[in-house]
Amino acid sequence: MSITNEQAAWFAKTFDQLVANVELAIRGKTEVIRLALTCMLSEGHLLLEDNPGTGKTVLAKALANTVQGSHSRIQFTPDLLPSDVIGVTVYDQHKQTFDFHKGPIFATVVLADEINRASPKTQSALLEVMEESRVTVDGVAHGVGRPFMVIATQNPIEQAGTYRLPEAQLDRFLMKSSIGYPDHDVAIELMSQAANRDRAAQVGPVIAAHAVAQMSSFANEVHVDRAILAYVSELASESRRHGHVKVGISMRGCLAYIRAAKTWAVSQGREYVLPDDIKDLAVPLMSHRLILNAEAQFSGVTVERVVDDLLAAVAAPADRIR
Repeated sequence: MSITNEQAAWFAKTFDQLVANVELAIRGKTEVIRLALTCMLSEGHLLLEDNPGTGKTVLAKALANTVQGSHSRIQFTPDLLPSDVIGVTVYDQHKQTFDFHKGPIFATVVLADEINRASPKTQSALLEVMEESRVTVDGVAHGVGRPFMVIATQNPIEQAGTYRLPEAQLDRFLMKSSIGYPDHDVAIELMSQAANRDRAAQVGPVIAAHAVAQMSSFANEVHVDRAILAYVSELASESRRHGHVKVGISMRGCLAYIRAAKTWAVSQGREYVLPDDIKDLAVPLMSHRLILNAEAQFSGVTVERVVDDLLAAVAAPADRIR
């Protein structure tokens, strides 16, 4: 069953309303907001690599408020334990039963702040919940509900004492992006409102959480021609052959690419994916999945340059495959 014109139009209109609502808190960052909402509606997760004070927490809270959901923030530190993230089972002496006490991972939007400062053991506590939207404690599975989204941050400076995220965990993030600093005019506007300490609190709900699940279902029905599927497959294969790349795009990455492209297409009112959708999402979808070899890193080769090489090497389809 394919999405109808009316459903695509409703999706695009609602998507624009969501973007405008979040932008009340994050000014002048429309593109990043669109990527973040695309992650949420594709049932994926976002990795933000940015400097301190750029609005990462504000973005997470504004997203949660926009979809009438809950928000939690976990400050990752070297002494953080997995139970501090997912929760713990405690024995109740009065009832003589074991009760599960939920951790902060049970929220609509979870901000994992400075995720690379926690130990690999604690980082791995997110693997199951990011992939399957549930956590298993003492053999019992606990669902986190829908929608569910992890926004993890990494600080590109002060890397002493941090633990690099393993490739398997990086691959579980749908996209990687950055908010960046505001431009001159927006900076002046924000400073003129310095008394407002919590801009995200002014962001009210636009849709209910169950409507987010409906939008995700509509996005799943967007048509993807076999030519587009072949295009993504060829990009992934080329990434594995590239001379500067040690680890290329995985099959999980290809599947994530298609899910995100469907949402990106319908957010513009289309019921089908175009090659331009694949190109628009190339950097946020590929940048954290391409692991450069030591020689390329030493030579100063950037992931963005490799992505440009891949798009230039693989011709975009001009016709449908019938």
